[in-house]
Amino acid sequence: MHIPNQIISKNELHKQNGEKGARKWVAFNGVVYDVTNCPKWKLDLHEQLHFPGQDLSGELEEAPHQEEVFTRPCIKIIGIFKDE
Repeated sequence: MHIPNQIISKNELHKQNGEKGARKWVAFNGVVYDVTNCPKWKLDLHEQLHFPGQDLSGELEEAPHQEEVFTRPCIKIIGIFKDE
């Protein structure tokens, strides 16, 4: 997996929440992903649990899928998440 060197701050991540034409980004284990084109994120609320613009690192344990979900074709890697 190639991760671009772009650093994404917590503030930048929060802005990419799908509102007013913004993309839909989520962070997981230090990587930021664009989930805008994924069918399960079309309504801005994934499985009635997760909003875009958030770090979901602590949420995967409760999910019906594993980390391989981030390799799906509809997901694009944006950069490195820095929670500062």
